[in-house]
Amino acid sequence: MSGPTARPRIGVVGVGHLGRHHARLFGELDCDLVAVADPDGKARAFAEGTYGVKAHADYRELEGQVDAVSVVVPTKLHREVGTFFLERGVDVLVEKPIARTVEDGQALVEIAERHGRVLQVGHVERFNPALLGIAEIGKSARYIESQRLAPFSFRSTDIGVVLDLMIHDLDLVLALVDSPIRSVEAFGGAVFTPAEDMASAILKFENGAVAHLTANRVALKPLRKMRVFSRQGYASLDFQTQQGMVVEKTPGWDFEQLDLQAIDRAEVGDLWKFVFDGLLKVRNLELSAGNPLLGELADFLRCVRTRERPRVSGEDGVAALAAAQQVLAAIARNRWE
Repeated sequence: MSGPTARPRIGVVGVGHLGRHHARLFGELDCDLVAVADPDGKARAFAEGTYGVKAHADYRELEGQVDAVSVVVPTKLHREVGTFFLERGVDVLVEKPIARTVEDGQALVEIAERHGRVLQVGHVERFNPALLGIAEIGKSARYIESQRLAPFSFRSTDIGVVLDLMIHDLDLVLALVDSPIRSVEAFGGAVFTPAEDMASAILKFENGAVAHLTANRVALKPLRKMRVFSRQGYASLDFQTQQGMVVEKTPGWDFEQLDLQAIDRAEVGDLWKFVFDGLLKVRNLELSAGNPLLGELADFLRCVRTRERPRVSGEDGVAALAAAQQVLAAIARNRWE
């Protein structure tokens, strides 16, 4: 690729359930999907027939064909595959978690820096439109609670629910709170797989903020919700439906100066309206029907062209993984029998 306006040549390593979405969406963006790699013959045949690209059994065969790749392989292979491309001058988007261990993730960060390559991590919730509506409240968050539930899918069974699902919310919380973690308490256990299938964690931060996160991948119905509380108000977000609501104090709000005794509730025809129209401001978030994964891939291509830092950098991926490891360590201390 030469010049900031050139169309980068893209490869996708791993075209299973999620990798197919990467390949499909790259076709909607200003780039050329030129090749994919997957050891599974059926996956290769599907990719060749659907996307009209060459499919290789070995990812190493993409060398010299691509400027950037999406790495959508099992977590245990992230360091191996990522290293191969970064050392050969290829920019890398690696799915979350960045690697199996913090050490492996940090190694990828250092290799990318050494070779001047873009390294982005696929924490797709950072591109969810719901986050745009809570920027101000999020900056001063004092308490965050999240629930991320999913039916058992038989995917990502090489890792537990903390690295599979909870890590999304850990990344979001770290981005909102922007303070070191002081302590972690967590509980979880295995239900259907050898690893933990449900987990609940309480994180306390140096600035006093607290986050309570719950993840479950053996639920009957999917659920992805988060509530963020601060002194400015609170926000309720539904990542699944991309709906949200923000409740904030009006500019003239001063509870200490409010004469509660002077308020005759009998004369206030609609108390809810009196409070939420007069004293507090309720705002339903106008969220577009955007595609967070498409936004993530577009941001990656932007960084490939401009050489700017991604919205979710390799360092961000390592921080989320380190937090997840703290949760896993706490679960191990409280392991159920």
